[in-house]
Amino acid sequence: MIGRSKVGKGFYGCISYNLNDKRELSDEDKLRIAQDDGLQHKDRAEVLYYNRCYGNAAQLSKECNRVVKQNDRVVNPVFHFSLRLAPGDSLSKEQWVDIAQKLAREFNFQDNQYMVILHKDTPEQHIHIVANRVGFYGKVASDRNNYRRTAEFCRRIEKEYRLTEVQSPRQFQTQEQRQQQRHDSRKERLRVDIAQTLSRHSTYQGFEQGMKDLGYQVLKGRGISFIDDKKVMTKGSEVGFSLATIEKVLCLNSQRFEKLAELERLQKQASAEPEMPRPVTATEQLLARARQEHRHKSSPAYMVSQQIDALTKTVGNLLQGLVEPVYASQSIDPEFHFKQKKKKKQSQRPS
Repeated sequence: MIGRSKVGKGFYGCISYNLNDKRELSDEDKLRIAQDDGLQHKDRAEVLYYNRCYGNAAQLSKECNRVVKQNDRVVNPVFHFSLRLAPGDSLSKEQWVDIAQKLAREFNFQDNQYMVILHKDTPEQHIHIVANRVGFYGKVASDRNNYRRTAEFCRRIEKEYRLTEVQSPRQFQTQEQRQQQRHDSRKERLRVDIAQTLSRHSTYQGFEQGMKDLGYQVLKGRGISFIDDKKVMTKGSEVGFSLATIEKVLCLNSQRFEKLAELERLQKQASAEPEMPRPVTATEQLLARARQEHRHKSSPAYMVSQQIDALTKTVGNLLQGLVEPVYASQSIDPEFHFKQKKKKKQSQRPS
């Protein structure tokens, strides 16, 4: 389970985002995307639980703001949590409500206004909890160490509900946990695995099966994502291999494999042709060699082989460019040192 927490100033924006669909998508977009990924993008939000509040975004924000007036010293009265399951995990709505209530007790806002909202537009189940940090008598729920407390809460919930255990953020890990493989190394391995698998296939079906043979789950919708053996999901675009890039490489490979088949056919035809009489004199040998070279370069087989070389080079350069790491320069401009020394001397002059 991945947990995130933040505090904010305004209730309406936060509540409105969680109760409504994504603004950038039209109804046609929502239906089209739903057909591709099988998820619910229209009416994606379902309120699972209200605690001491009720209504739409405007009504809820008005109720919460009225309570906030009990303590005019609070700058950020909004608590916003999101809890997302790892791929393959699932909980009932009742279990989600139970977890949300435990989180409310953990952060001491169980008697305050809060709501629990389930979103249905992602492959992994996840909920949002929007809460008022200010209670009805003006007491404020502390946000001290909220990132660490959220991470520790998720680790306990994973064990209690037998969910996939996810690593906490690095700053909240033990020394032993920090020595384990991190997400960046996973990305490097994934990048190489994708490139090597792409080099061998010309169809998406073959590529997907090749990745599955390496232990990955492949999720394809508007984009593409990969889940490794540790249940960590990475978008293809995060490692340079967006769905469009993968389809481009597969298209180039398809052309290359077709040309290879054509070349094989042409070479078989050429081998079936009757052999020319062998030249006897040295002059005849030179002339025959020149004619043979001219025939070879003007033959369909030679032209096809040149096309194959060009396609192979294009695919190779593309994959190599995506796999090779890019290192940022760590050198410092000497002019920077000069300016810093100049400033230091000027500051040391007596006024």
